[in-house]
Amino acid sequence: MQAAPQTKDLPALTAALEQALAQDQLRLLYQPLVDLQSGAVVSLEALVRWQHPDQGLLAAHAFLPQADSAGMTAAIGLWVLRRACGDLQAWRRGGQIDLRVAINISPSQFRDPGFCAAVVAMLDECAVAPGALTLEITETALTEAGDGCDDVLAGFKARGLSLTLDDFGTGHGSLSSLKRYPFDAIKIDADYIRNVVHDSHDAAMAKSIIAMGHNLGMKVVAEGVETESQCDFLRRNMCDQIQGYFFAPPLDSAELHQLLASGRTLPAHLLRMHRPPRRLLLVDDEPNILAALKRLLRADQYQIFTAGDGPQGLALLAQQPVDVIVSDQRMPGMLGADFLRKARELAPDTIRIMLSGYTELQSVTDAVNEGAIYKFLTKPWEDEQLRGHIAEAFRVKEIADDNLRLHLEVRSANQELAAANRRMEQLLLEKQRQISRDEISLSVARELLQHLPLPVIGMDDSGMIAFINGAAAGLFRHSGGLLGNEASAVLPELFPAGADGGLPHHHLADIDGQRYTVMCYPMGEHSASRGSLITLSTVEPDR
Repeated sequence: MQAAPQTKDLPALTAALEQALAQDQLRLLYQPLVDLQSGAVVSLEALVRWQHPDQGLLAAHAFLPQADSAGMTAAIGLWVLRRACGDLQAWRRGGQIDLRVAINISPSQFRDPGFCAAVVAMLDECAVAPGALTLEITETALTEAGDGCDDVLAGFKARGLSLTLDDFGTGHGSLSSLKRYPFDAIKIDADYIRNVVHDSHDAAMAKSIIAMGHNLGMKVVAEGVETESQCDFLRRNMCDQIQGYFFAPPLDSAELHQLLASGRTLPAHLLRMHRPPRRLLLVDDEPNILAALKRLLRADQYQIFTAGDGPQGLALLAQQPVDVIVSDQRMPGMLGADFLRKARELAPDTIRIMLSGYTELQSVTDAVNEGAIYKFLTKPWEDEQLRGHIAEAFRVKEIADDNLRLHLEVRSANQELAAANRRMEQLLLEKQRQISRDEISLSVARELLQHLPLPVIGMDDSGMIAFINGAAAGLFRHSGGLLGNEASAVLPELFPAGADGGLPHHHLADIDGQRYTVMCYPMGEHSASRGSLITLSTVEPDR
């Protein structure tokens, strides 16, 4: 990828981008989102690129900010939408019926009152269901939209579109605002994922976002996942989906077709709820000791890793999850007690055993008291006794893992319940909005009818008078109370003989010496209303 195009004045940049659109220089790449429960590709993020004739393939951040200043965001956004919907239509026709595509929405697009209608029109044109398209919206877009934000999001949801809050944690979002907005998913920003394995603060932040999203009934996606250890951390902490170079970089259509056709998935050991093999790390600076331990423990079917000193062990822990560690004490560069202290910080869930022929009492005692060492065993060892201690350590770890797994299963069930509650809340909110709109429309209709010079009477489906406008009230002022009474009883002049309490669609009636045309309109043909509407219009006498 190259840097931003060297175009400083906006008119020139605008012309260059217009040319890029006209000459089909823009490209759309897709990066897969992978489900951590099934391991399969479930969605794609559409990423726009510019195949610049002089500077090569430009990433979005190299030209979209300048495009926004040049007023070209809407045109580029429309191109992305059209291309993504067209590709989605083709993939679904090819059998990928559950595949979704996510497109990024700029703040200016989000504020555009016609954008939602344009999205729906494009989906209709491509015969794609709205649920197949996800709009990724940043916290910045929400902030800039101000008070109109809720109505915009509600409009998207009312049309069946999925919504993801992108780059969560980098803006000014809060728990209260997140609860208020109808997002289906949130994306943890790559800045928190980059050091999630090594940095306790980033790890705590990622765990908090996952728990918060699940408690609010949202799925959680981690972007910028580049290593297996990052993926394993996210798997163990119940993240729903990952996106990043660890699984696949952004791909063009041909590369993506090959990936989807291959049916490639994440390996089983990186899936949620997976019970991994028992993993043992042996750390000793004497190769013959490591070889002897491997021979002794091979029959117990552990997945065994080895390191010749503390730094090598820490490097391996940074890349590879481990359950039990057995370390020597006296090693060059770093004592075993110091190594196990650092191992505890890096991988606090491991069970740590020291196996040494040297008993440096103070160092070992301090490590035991700090919780860095689970057991201290001496060399030379008795084979069966050592195997028993290591087996016991794995049992302790497996009990902790089973408790964690049960906790995660409960969290998973609670997440599904929270998601169902959130859908119900959103549905209820939309119903309330619809009721409010209907009440406003009803009030307008009532006021309009009230001021009509034409007498109008409304009856419910049982023949009771439910509405009477001013002109009708004046015409029948001598008939007493009308509302809530049976129309045929209080207004018999409107019901011709033989009508049996009902009204024909059209007939004549004489009222106070004046002849009227009585029209009866049954309600409910184009709405959920019931009953009928009666209008009276004077009949001019023949001259």
